[in-house]
Amino acid sequence: MTSDGLDALQRTDTPHGEEEREQFDDENRLKAEFVRAVAQAIENDDDTLAYDLVEPLHPADIADLFELIGRDDRAALAKAISDLMTSEVIAELNDHVREDMIEALPPEAVAEIAEQLETDDAVQLLEDLDADDQAAVLAEMDAEDRAAIETALSYPEETAGRLMQRDLVAVPEHMTVGDLIDYLRENSDLTTEFWEVFIVDPQHHPVGTCQLSWVMRTPRHIALADVMKRDQTLIPVGMDQEEVALRFQKYALISAAVVDDSGRLVGQITVDDVVHIIEEEASEDIMRLSGAGDGDINEPIMLTVRSRLSWLVVNLGTAILASSVVGIFQDAIAKFALLAVLMPIVSGMGGNAGTQTLAVVVRALATNQLTSSNTWRMIMRELRIALTNGAALGLMIGGGTALLFSYPMLGLVIGAAMVINNLTAGLMGIIVPVTLERMKIDPAVSSSVFVTTATDVMGFFSFLGLAVLAGLA
Repeated sequence: MTSDGLDALQRTDTPHGEEEREQFDDENRLKAEFVRAVAQAIENDDDTLAYDLVEPLHPADIADLFELIGRDDRAALAKAISDLMTSEVIAELNDHVREDMIEALPPEAVAEIAEQLETDDAVQLLEDLDADDQAAVLAEMDAEDRAAIETALSYPEETAGRLMQRDLVAVPEHMTVGDLIDYLRENSDLTTEFWEVFIVDPQHHPVGTCQLSWVMRTPRHIALADVMKRDQTLIPVGMDQEEVALRFQKYALISAAVVDDSGRLVGQITVDDVVHIIEEEASEDIMRLSGAGDGDINEPIMLTVRSRLSWLVVNLGTAILASSVVGIFQDAIAKFALLAVLMPIVSGMGGNAGTQTLAVVVRALATNQLTSSNTWRMIMRELRIALTNGAALGLMIGGGTALLFSYPMLGLVIGAAMVINNLTAGLMGIIVPVTLERMKIDPAVSSSVFVTTATDVMGFFSFLGLAVLAGLA
């Protein structure tokens, strides 16, 4: 390889060298002054300066730059660095940023970019386009690439069929190691990035795999059937991407074969794609628990408003429900105003305890740690935790209230209410998400509404109800 080739390889395949460290802070983020310099060059129509600033960056850092500059400057930056807008940059772009840029490009330009991408990345590029725009782009593509993408798009979203790559190496099991090495060297059309070779039978069913390290260390005359690993994790084409990620995590996979309904090999999934899925699913669950939508700062404002407002309206309804419980005891509160001061403590602490339990349970469901075989044991565990925490908090708040207000009965009431509401929080924090999951409803989406409503209602009802029974009002 020439010196120029080595320089280009270092520039595109490594994050960044020492000579350009001034562009990054200690946490490997683009510095604000660098981003401002690029934006200023764009505003001054100085494409040469913008290109010189961006050219040393790794494709992933260029993608980060597009997210950091203003939305109005992105098209101009893409024009200024057009030959740096490689498929690697496009693949790394945030979904909303990429969608904005793709919509601004003509179909033939989008088709050219898609043809450079792996099938899974090309599908991600095109799947969110309008049907007419998608058809226009596909019409500009080569027949082979178009057929592969159309097939992938026919699978449901967030399944292995959308996630898989079609470029792989598959050979018959009658080959020897020497035959395989010659085949890999002589066929320039084969994919250049793979970790293992899939061995298939005459019906193209995968029967084993050979890691490249095995191939390189095994004598040429040895048959592949004698060295291949027959036990393998096969991914059904319709499997949800979250379950795919769990398989990779559980079995420490680098790549895995994807099979159709008849068991034929149709693609492969590699760990680099799964890393994105793990991050995406984790972020999605966190955002759904809070009702914050996608939680993406690049999401259009109106989409964010709609997603957040819908949950705020639901929460408004639950707040009204909780306040109606307070209304039942308004006469008692009027006679003993101290109840109004203390009752938010009970409901608030119950809500916090419920959120803790809910977070643990949703994660356990997502990672398959919580199943039907251990649900009852999990319920008993959370109840013991809730009882212990409730008793500790009840003693603290009850003792403090009794001493502060010189009213032992009030301390006893708020302490007992704290225990009751913590038990409610622990019970609802596990029953609600488990029930929703059994009903095929994502527990991360709506569990928090039910749990916080239950702890608010029970917190007010137990505290005020016990106060009435104790004759405090």
